Formats: sequence, structure tokens, C-alpha cells
Amino acid sequence: MSIPAGSLTVDQLYKSFGSLDVLAGISARIEPGEIVSLVGPSGCGKSTLLRLIAGLDRPDSGSLHLDGQAITGPSPRVGVIFQEPRLLPWLTVAQNVAFGLPRGKPNARVAALLRAVGLEEFAGALPRELSGGMAQRVAIARALAPGPEVLLLDEPFSSVDAFTRMHLQDLLLAIWRQEGATMLLVTHEIDEALYLSDRILVLSARPARRRVEVAVDVARPRDRRSPQLARLKAGVLTELYHEIGGAREWGGDRRLEVAGADPAAQSRGGGERAGIDAAGRGRDRQGGRGAEDGELLPGGVPGDLVSDPRVVSNAGSRRTP
Repeated sequence: MSIPAGSLTVDQLYKSFGSLDVLAGISARIEPGEIVSLVGPSGCGKSTLLRLIAGLDRPDSGSLHLDGQAITGPSPRVGVIFQEPRLLPWLTVAQNVAFGLPRGKPNARVAALLRAVGLEEFAGALPRELSGGMAQRVAIARALAPGPEVLLLDEPFSSVDAFTRMHLQDLLLAIWRQEGATMLLVTHEIDEALYLSDRILVLSARPARRRVEVAVDVARPRDRRSPQLARLKAGVLTELYHEIGGAREWGGDRRLEVAGADPAAQSRGGGERAGIDAAGRGRDRQGGRGAEDGELLPGGVPGDLVSDPRVVSNAGSRRTP
């Protein structure tokens, strides 16, 4: 796969709506061709962050850059797939996919995308004649039609059943291999994030900050039943439990990874790092053990599957339970 342009840099973004603080200094770098997921408590600002990257809103402070150029408004270089298909009901499937393309754009692009999403036989159908999964496939094709460098996905499969969701996930990966776009996905499904992503950024409750980064160093194609994915899922769920449950007070931009991850990939994103070793045990930056094997952290998650909360924060202070 040829890696296209699509380097996305988010630097110290702050956003408020009146007296409501939504984002509090979010920073991240997404490399060309990467798939990165955002997870966090409901209402923490994930969709707001996507809107800022799409150029649909402006941050109060901070900066956004695509390939070194400031993002100041909507651009065909950035595509968006929403929670609902949002198809125009009076246009056919092919017309919806072509909507927004320059006049005279060859129909070959639309036809190729319809083949890619398995809807070439429905090019002349109207949206009311499609199932929910089919309509979302049209939305994917429409977002890809201009050839964006970055594709933003805001819970794109939340409205379909579990089996259709898995099919669409595999379809998305197939298109990613073909198109090579950088992808940023918002999801509440941890399994989905782990199956699709190179990295997962876990955000705090509102106002959102980066809480921890999870490097998913598992080869593709991935087995949804993989023990490595199960260990990482336990870690992410525990992070979210502590965030919304308030069982422990601790901070810092931290990182989880499976031992043996690519060092170059581990260097992205900054912040302090804690990890999960090959046996699934938590370890801190000094190589010490986290929770003892079999110890249950709040929520019933085995402590040997997650990183120890007793890590060094960005400020350099050690937080203890």
C-alpha cells in the first residue's frame, strides 16, 4: 500500500461553549495512513474534536495542521462519516456518492467506489430502498469520493446490528488498504477500536484531556478473540472505570502497549508510559510490577491485566491510590 499525505497535528486545543469547557489542551499527532480511535466517557468532547479537525468549528485556542498547513475551514482533503448516513432522499445512490464532486468528474470514480462497497447493482436506487447497513455503505463511498487524505468517522456503525457492524468494519479496513487514507474514529465500542486501530487515545471526562494512549501492536488481519486484544481491552475498560467512577484520583498523559511493540510507533504522542508485559502483567516506567497477579481492581478487572495507576505523571509527581 502506498502511503499518501495525511499527517495530522493537533496542538493544545481548547474549546468552550459559553461557560461549558469541553476540550482542555488536547494534543496528538496522527501519522499518514494510521487508524487512530478516540474513546472516552459520553459527552466528553470527542465529536467536538472531530468537528474542529473537519473545519466545521474553530477552537478557542490551539492549532490544527494537515501536512503542515493550518486547518481553517472545511476542505475536500478531509472527509467525514457521521453516525447517520444523511443521504439526500431525492437522489439515487450514485448521485449521492457523486454529490459535491466537481462537475464533469468522471463517473468511473463513483462506479469504482460502489464496487468497493458492494453496491454497484443499486446505483439507481433511492435511499428509501436501502437497508441501514447499505445506506451507511453509501455514506462511506460518498466521503471517499473526493479522495480525502484524512477520513473522520463519528460512531459510523452505531445504528446497525452487531453482524452488520462487523461486516462494515472489515469493509472499512479493505477500503483503507486500497485508499490509504489516514483515519480518526470516534467509538464507544472498545472491541471495535482494538480491531481497527493502530492506536487508541483514551480521553478524560469533560473537559477532555488525553488520559492514556494504547498502542495496538497486533498484526492484521486480527482475530477478534485474540488474548492480546483481550488484555488491552481490560486495560482500556479500567482506565474508563477510574475516569467515570472516581475510585482513584490520579493524572498524567500515560500510555499502554503490549511488550515488543514497534519502538518507532511507541515514540509517537509523548507523555509518560506504562505498559502491559507479554504475560499481561502491569509494569510502570521503572519496570516495577503493578497490581499483583489475580488482584481485582474496582469493577472486577484483574490487576495483572492492566497498567499500575502508580505511575509518574507529566508533572513528575507520583500518584498513589
